[in-house]
Amino acid sequence: MWHETWNGYIALLKQKVLPALGCTEPVSTALAAAYAAELLGKTPEILEIYVSGNLLKNGMGVGIPGTGEVGLPIAAALGALGGDSQQGLQVLSSVNEVLLASAKQMVLDGKVTISVKETDSVLYSEVIAYSGDDKARVIIKDDHTQVTLKQLNDKIVFSEQNGASGFGSTTSNNPVLSIADIYQFATTADLDKLQFINQSAELNKALSDDGLNKEYGLQVGRTMQKNITKGWLSDDLAISAMMRSSAASDARMDGAMLPAMSNSGSGNQGIAATMPVVAVAEKINATEEQLTRALILSHLSSIHIKSHLNSLSALCAATTAGTGSSAAIAWLLGGKLPEVENAIFNMFGDVSGIFCDGAKTGCSLKVSTSASSAVKAALMAIDGIRVTCNEGIIEQCIEKSIDNIGLIASNAMQETDKMIIEIMNSK
Repeated sequence: MWHETWNGYIALLKQKVLPALGCTEPVSTALAAAYAAELLGKTPEILEIYVSGNLLKNGMGVGIPGTGEVGLPIAAALGALGGDSQQGLQVLSSVNEVLLASAKQMVLDGKVTISVKETDSVLYSEVIAYSGDDKARVIIKDDHTQVTLKQLNDKIVFSEQNGASGFGSTTSNNPVLSIADIYQFATTADLDKLQFINQSAELNKALSDDGLNKEYGLQVGRTMQKNITKGWLSDDLAISAMMRSSAASDARMDGAMLPAMSNSGSGNQGIAATMPVVAVAEKINATEEQLTRALILSHLSSIHIKSHLNSLSALCAATTAGTGSSAAIAWLLGGKLPEVENAIFNMFGDVSGIFCDGAKTGCSLKVSTSASSAVKAALMAIDGIRVTCNEGIIEQCIEKSIDNIGLIASNAMQETDKMIIEIMNSK
């Protein structure tokens, strides 16, 4: 079965579900630095970097792949000295010991400076690279890979004045979505046209396996694995979803040299939209077709919900991606559209208040919480239980409830975001 409008769904999924090596905020800065170095045409000697407060929040304490280091300076130096802009969010895939040594020396010599830029764009990276008398300036804003300015000395090489709005980074070309339409697409569309989504399971499972086998970050996944072995935890649906999801986040946030399949510009969102679904599918011996359709349902639902939020906000987006997972888990467990919607209602009643205080190893805790809640919400939905419209921000209509999440995250939580950034900068 196929409808012409579904071509837009496929295009949107392929635009929003992409491989990404490392946390996407410092990677976005590294990408801008790579573009600046290429425009300069020679090795940069000095880097001046200006970022939005939100991007700084997500770049301060997160591991940079293959370096053992954290933060924006090393990411920018690596991008400028050896990044390949054609690799997009995998711009740092060529990191090696020689490149790392040069980048570390550049940072140690004080050749990389980071400043906060007052801007209306919550996602903003500006890199000015100097070499001799020449300088190249590149700006990426509103989306992690969206270049809006390239300038060599006084000559503007490229300028895009009207980038994406930043409010969910949506454009007028994107299809209008609803949970009902997503459900029909995921469960009835021609299977051969959906197979591409299975790469999200392949990449994020590999990252999860790496996180279970090595001591990354807070070792949330390994802690659960260890306690299953001790008999202190049972290897059930919820624990498996938590363990597999958090292990992938452990590895990603501590600099593993493996890509995550991201969702809406975030690797953790990609993990949260993928691994709970994979874990449950494995536990119930789901067919390959069931897993494929469940992943489509999860990722596209996550994109739909996230489109109501700013690209970066004070709301932890692992919760919105986990909501997509819960919808897919409800379907895997035999639910239809009412159960899928009820799972989403239950997630909104549970984890919608978790805030984002920057990208860091601790994100794996929030990913594991979202995964656990995803299973719980789906199990309740299967039993016909949902948070009702008499409670809190929940409406009778699922789409109005999604609107409410967007209003809170993008409007009401702006002051929360400012306070979080202020606290982080004052430490």
